[in-house]
Amino acid sequence: MLEYLTKQITARLDQLGWPTDRLQLSRPKKAENGDWSCNIAMPLARELKRAPMQIAEELMTTLELDPAIVEKYEILNPGFINFFQSADYLSAQIKNILSEKDDYGKNAFGAGKSAQVEFVSANPTGPLTVGHGRQTVLGDTLASILTWSGYDVTREYYFNNAGRQMRLLGESLRARYMELKGEAISLPDGGYEGEYLIDVAKALMAEQPALTADDDINLFKTYAEESIFTIIKSSLERIGVTHDVFYNERSLYEAGKIDEVLDILREKGLLYDKDGATWFKTTELGVDQDRVLVKSSGEPTYRLPDIAYHREKVARGFDLVVDIFGADHIDAYPDVLSALKVMGLKHEHIQVVIHQFVTLLRSGEIVKMSTRKANFVTLDELIDEVGADVVRYFYIMRSASSHLNFDLDLAKRQTEENPVFYLQYAHARISSIFRRAKERGLDSDTEHADLSLLNEEFTVALINQALEFPEVIDHCRRSLEIHHLPSYLFNLATALHKFYTEYKVIDLEQPELSKARLALLEAVQVTLRNGLRILGISAPEQM
Repeated sequence: MLEYLTKQITARLDQLGWPTDRLQLSRPKKAENGDWSCNIAMPLARELKRAPMQIAEELMTTLELDPAIVEKYEILNPGFINFFQSADYLSAQIKNILSEKDDYGKNAFGAGKSAQVEFVSANPTGPLTVGHGRQTVLGDTLASILTWSGYDVTREYYFNNAGRQMRLLGESLRARYMELKGEAISLPDGGYEGEYLIDVAKALMAEQPALTADDDINLFKTYAEESIFTIIKSSLERIGVTHDVFYNERSLYEAGKIDEVLDILREKGLLYDKDGATWFKTTELGVDQDRVLVKSSGEPTYRLPDIAYHREKVARGFDLVVDIFGADHIDAYPDVLSALKVMGLKHEHIQVVIHQFVTLLRSGEIVKMSTRKANFVTLDELIDEVGADVVRYFYIMRSASSHLNFDLDLAKRQTEENPVFYLQYAHARISSIFRRAKERGLDSDTEHADLSLLNEEFTVALINQALEFPEVIDHCRRSLEIHHLPSYLFNLATALHKFYTEYKVIDLEQPELSKARLALLEAVQVTLRNGLRILGISAPEQM
């Protein structure tokens, strides 16, 4: 209905010679105000120098609306236009859901377009932590939203296995290995203290028991990297995440891409040398201070390879690029985009989603974490404790821009207080109703159900809730804010429970009404299942 009204009103505005860019339709907060509301008359009032009510009246005078879709409209002070959908339209939409089934909610916005979503991108220095987990689920779910919207999506993992951090990793593993042999070798300054390296050291000793402290550090580094990447990929698999591409930062150096960026920026007069370091004149691009690209030690800062990497992303021709970053990137990514701009490269299609930190709570107390110390909490440990479904939902039930308090006690409750249990139970409840209907001999062939019988208050509310699904998917796609989807599914489940409490679904004395209600429940189940599928959460048939 939204698409239909938008098209019709836009055509009428064009006919009148009035602006169309301010047209917005929204769902009224109160049911008595219709199904859709338009406030275009108010923003046009000043420009047209007319009263909003007069504008609304003239707009609607010759606007022809299909009665099979719009039953009526009304104009209310100070100029709102409210539209009421017809019963025939509601019936048709239920049939549409039942017809589309697994495709319900999909759209073709991205058809013929490609998108890349970069997420996780943790270097292979340790297992994924609960902080990495939020980025993991955000990126994977957003990629699913884009796929649902027709895009050809590439899920990409960007990593660096070179430099100081990897050397420290190799030295840390060597120290743990020699420890197991009874030799006292201390960890290097800034080394990795996590107990996971002890397990890696044990595995290395089982394979190569005769190594010494004098052996090439690259042997220890390579073994640590490969072992940890195996752990990372296993964690991702457990939470239902796979990547299409693993892009190694080191390849940028080997291909000369880093030097190319430096040459281009220097040619444009945007680099200078000071105190042995190479600086990027970001102050000329509106930034408060210049940034170091190459340290006096000759080691590049992470901004430089990030610029080179995004230059490669542009060259690969994606129509949309989405980067999922932690809060520690909030100051860096604008510099990357600025560099692309001054190099004359397309950059408007690059979108950045910044997520805030995660705090684990147990019994109301903070669970302390550290990515290098032995007391950090891994993503695997979180999955072990509460399950993959719960982990995925909790990570995205709040806006990425807000800090997330992950309540472990709530996550483990098998009650309706737990939103994951609540959603899954709603899906399972519908399956249970269909099983009972079959046992009682009720015809569950919903294809020929008389849907005109579905006119009660909570029934219509449930239908309308199910019909919002495509709108929510599109909103998530446009805004890149995926928390709207779990919120919507929760509201859908709530509408279902109200409906179930209010009305008797299986009524052998009213078989036609029962059949209609079963058809509605099937449509709701399709919607729930599709939404959960996008979120990467299972939809059980029984609980």
